[in-house]
Amino acid sequence: MSRTYLVETYGCQMNVHDSERIAGLLDEAGYIPVIPGDQADVVVFNTCAVRENADNKLYGNLSFLAPIKKKNPAMQIAVGGCLAQKDQSIILKKAPYVDVVFGTHNVGSLPVLLERARIEEESQIEILEALEHFPSTLPARRFSAFTSWVSISVGCNNTCTFCIVPTLRGVEKDRPVADILTEMRALVDQGVIEITLLGQNVNAYGVEFGDRGAFAKLLREAGKIDGLERVRFMSPHPRDFTDDVIEAMAQTPNVMPHLHMPLQSGSDSILQSMRRSYRTDKYLGILERVRNAMPEAMITTDIIVGFPGETEEDFLATMDIASQARFAAAYTYKYSIRPGTPAGAMENQVDEDVVGERYTRLHEHQQRISLSVNQESIGSKHRVLVSEIEGRRDEAQSRMTGRSEDFRLVHFGDQTAARPGDFVEVVIEETSAHYLIGSSTDVIRTRGGDAHESRTAPASTTLGMPKVRTS
Repeated sequence: MSRTYLVETYGCQMNVHDSERIAGLLDEAGYIPVIPGDQADVVVFNTCAVRENADNKLYGNLSFLAPIKKKNPAMQIAVGGCLAQKDQSIILKKAPYVDVVFGTHNVGSLPVLLERARIEEESQIEILEALEHFPSTLPARRFSAFTSWVSISVGCNNTCTFCIVPTLRGVEKDRPVADILTEMRALVDQGVIEITLLGQNVNAYGVEFGDRGAFAKLLREAGKIDGLERVRFMSPHPRDFTDDVIEAMAQTPNVMPHLHMPLQSGSDSILQSMRRSYRTDKYLGILERVRNAMPEAMITTDIIVGFPGETEEDFLATMDIASQARFAAAYTYKYSIRPGTPAGAMENQVDEDVVGERYTRLHEHQQRISLSVNQESIGSKHRVLVSEIEGRRDEAQSRMTGRSEDFRLVHFGDQTAARPGDFVEVVIEETSAHYLIGSSTDVIRTRGGDAHESRTAPASTTLGMPKVRTS
């Protein structure tokens, strides 16, 4: 009888994509996804190390599984990802019942490590310090039949003082252009109509082979792929954001008018302390050029509140930049000390209560901005890709959910019998800070003719998808 598995994912889109690879590897090894509500024979935690709450979540979930593992020793627990890379010597001390600990560079070893742990009846630790194979060469179980991720690089050459990712993911390694385009075409042949290009610093792509214009060229090449309706990318770094990328976005019809570009702080002195290598005038200048080229573009960002040394003046500067930038959304985080980072050793840490109060103020401020930005869309039409992951929001009202061209979440009353994978024209009637609400007027034809015909995809991409939780 086949053993079942469950993948729990914490962190960024790169981790979600890695979880697809973990699921694909387990499928290939003969495991099957667990039925929701059942206890899996193998539980895999794909972890994040960027913020402290990810640590707490992992160890809390491991504690929850401890009595289950005691009753059923044959159940296996594996911990991988960035936290495993960082805490390789700590995880088994805190949770000695974990069977496998594997790092960011050896995802492909998981099935072998699970089998070795089962046969030898002892925990296995394998943490490689460097990448042996580009991870996209591994099999993957996609969690969506119509949208997919494609990694174009891994690792990061930046030295931000708050971030431990370069230590855990290594220096940037760029994937050959031909390999990227081959994977994209193969995904389109399988029914994918939206692809998001991923990299720790996606627009630095080309640094390894000395071509600063490589990312813009890649976007233009993606525009030539027949049947690829939408191309997105995340996350770029302001330091490397060049005008040729803006031109490629504006001139390539299937590259969507959405830019997620981390700001982190609106204070130049804090940006300097963070070692972010740009200042607010450069950041705002990029946004101005993006909007001049694409007036319909939506901008989203990441902001850290309470970085060491942040004064009230620094914080108010961040509030001011948020007002000027008019972000459609900002993902705000309370700074937390990450051991091993320069910022973690800084003496001028901000009091936790002050950080919490500033976080609340910024969140409420951004909510008002987001609502104002969204209200400008009332009466406009958007082309929404109906999602099979976010799905129906309200069965009683037959309300469907999808993403607009500019990546905003759209709920709409369905008069068109739309189904996941369809493009639907939606007229916006109401808004909140987090989403748009409207009514569908038409199912738009997609690749392959009738929208309903275009839904066909390999059964392995749509059936029995493993459960993945992100945070």
